[in-house]
Amino acid sequence: MSNLFRLRSSALASRCYSTQQPAKTSIKLVAELRKLTEVPLSKAREALSASNNDVNAALEWLEKDLATTGAKKAAKVQGRSTNQGLISVSMLSDGACARNGLGYGGVRAAMAELNCETDFVGRNELFGRLAADIAHTAAFISDVKSSKAVFAPYSLELLRDAPLLSKADPDAAPSGTVATAIRDAIAKLGENITLRRVVTVVENSSQQADLGLRLSSYVHGSINDPSQGRIGSLALLALKSQELPELIASEAFSDELGRLERGLARQIAGFETLSIQGDRESALLNQPFMMMGGEFSDTPIRDALMTWSQQKGLIPESSTDGGVAVLDFAKWTVGESIDGAPEASED
Repeated sequence: MSNLFRLRSSALASRCYSTQQPAKTSIKLVAELRKLTEVPLSKAREALSASNNDVNAALEWLEKDLATTGAKKAAKVQGRSTNQGLISVSMLSDGACARNGLGYGGVRAAMAELNCETDFVGRNELFGRLAADIAHTAAFISDVKSSKAVFAPYSLELLRDAPLLSKADPDAAPSGTVATAIRDAIAKLGENITLRRVVTVVENSSQQADLGLRLSSYVHGSINDPSQGRIGSLALLALKSQELPELIASEAFSDELGRLERGLARQIAGFETLSIQGDRESALLNQPFMMMGGEFSDTPIRDALMTWSQQKGLIPESSTDGGVAVLDFAKWTVGESIDGAPEASED
């Protein structure tokens, strides 16, 4: 009995005080894994150590670990106020005269607000990429609306269950849903992250040769990406002219039209713009077109649009029928109150 006890004690001591070192994790593999996943250094080492320095096995280990830790972290931070974040705009097709995008003449875009707890995380590249991908996904999967509303709220429940599409790499296969991507971001960034609202606009190209739709956008307070920031605006315009087919084929006209559109979107974002028409200064058409500058800086936008349309050949100088009209717009600011709801967004 004593011999057996000594044998077991010797074996235990050998294991406890063994000088044999575990296989070292390659720095090169750690860097490669972090590039693929953006996990912390310690987590990359843990994954490689657990998978015997096999990168593919480490990726599987991280995926399982992220699902577990992400769910726990999300449950822990749930309920924390999320007043910071980004407004992200995705423009897949901006309408008649479009040089890029899906289709010709149609409009397809989305605007999303993704919230977090601090401005520090709101400026994080991973957070920004998630916001961009969510807006891109909403724009891509949205259908033409049966309602009269131009900018229609998109169901957050449906969007959370949708596969997340990459804006930077549209051909990449989705690795998860919008909901799992938010969960994983919570695990990586350590803050509560909530998808507050999404609006989409999808309009088919006009069947009339003399009528075209255009969509403009502007984002204020951009950090890493010009399509996202603290304030975002979208504006749907209509162009009506017998000369439209010829004009939209002109690169010079396209450049001038782009300048006008950007000026309108900046005006909406930069001023207290609450409506298109009306008697108040908050009506877009009553405001001096300061964001266009030049000869129009002191001209009410209503008159500026008519004069511009005449100068660019959309309508004759003696006519006031046709030209450029603003049909509708959407303007969001991060964390703002929505119809009396509290500013803090919670999931």
